[in-house]
Amino acid sequence: MTTLQIEKTKTAWTGVADTLYVPHSERQYRRLVNLLDGLVDEIGENEQHPLASLMEVVGVLIEKYEDENVPVLN
Repeated sequence: MTTLQIEKTKTAWTGVADTLYVPHSERQYRRLVNLLDGLVDEIGENEQHPLASLMEVVGVLIEKYEDENVPVLN
């Protein structure tokens, strides 16, 4: 990554860092679930939507939290 790319990424990240993060608490997890719900409402099944990959990333972050923190029911 070039210095220019890093600077552009830093600028963009500053705008989304409070929204997109690895959850470390139940509160953060719930915030991501709410974000995902809103994204699903906006995007639906449209894989070409500009936010489709964001929806996928948020889903992965939620899944990771659940795998590590939610007990499996037998």
